[in-house]
Amino acid sequence: MAILTINTAIINYPGAMQSAVIGLRELFELANVICEKRRVKKQFVVEQYEVSEFYEAINLEKSNKKAEPSLQIIIIPPAMENSFCLNPSESLKHWIIERHAEGTLICSICAGAFLLAATGIIKQRRATTHWNLAGLFSDKYPEVNLDVDKILINDGDIITAGGLMSWVDLGLELVKQFLHGYVMRELGKQLVVDTGTREQAYYQVFSPRQDHADKAIVKAQHYIQKNYGELLTINQLSQHCLLEERTFLRRFFSATGYKPTEYIQRIRIQNACELIETSRLSFEMISLKVGYQDVGAFRNKFKKFIKLTPGAFKAKFSQNTK
Repeated sequence: MAILTINTAIINYPGAMQSAVIGLRELFELANVICEKRRVKKQFVVEQYEVSEFYEAINLEKSNKKAEPSLQIIIIPPAMENSFCLNPSESLKHWIIERHAEGTLICSICAGAFLLAATGIIKQRRATTHWNLAGLFSDKYPEVNLDVDKILINDGDIITAGGLMSWVDLGLELVKQFLHGYVMRELGKQLVVDTGTREQAYYQVFSPRQDHADKAIVKAQHYIQKNYGELLTINQLSQHCLLEERTFLRRFFSATGYKPTEYIQRIRIQNACELIETSRLSFEMISLKVGYQDVGAFRNKFKKFIKLTPGAFKAKFSQNTK
């Protein structure tokens, strides 16, 4: 019985993270070894596609000079330097669009989502990128349904992965999808990585923008940061900024992308996370310290935003577990 090949292209563009480019190749090679042992008649065949340093046409010539095979997978890796992702060459964009139209699965990792979005093929589609790039991504591509809580979104013909190291999550997902779940699980054991579902929300740090040039709202942000543990009202904040409430609400959302109440919640949750990680305080004490009298209500909000219970978060990240 002939071996079915899964032809895969990794786009090595200027600034691409080389540990991901090389790591993905090696991950697929290890998966191939498992397939041989398990008598699974499938193999990944991985090619590294180079883009010139002058952002010119993608080089599709292979060293063996054979005709280009049809591709099942294209992977856009994460970036160490984002300039090419933010302004990719037209030839590369057109090439990706053409391959997608032919049925090739397109995958991006971290900042690679910017390059993917530049093609237009994820308009009105769900996608993820690194949580710290969410504001920039949403400004540049508001038509994409961004969800940075997710570390990986498999949307059928498009897969996007979030953080810099989520190339491992993507690689495991592709092994499961194109080979088999038991191959993926055995690969995870060999790599000593968790093959269970993860959320990018676990790792997010709330770093609100303050470079929006609205000095009144920056003033409100500074006030919230200093007084998040106290009772804060819209009236109080608007008066602090010398704005009418309706004007304050409109300008606050326009500047930060959040309603004031949600912004305050996120500041409180971020500070609670830091206290859980670094102190020995009980969650009840932490709740009071960050401004919540109702511990149960805050526990529910914490789980909603972080996707973990406070206890699970502590077990995962606390420096004081001993």
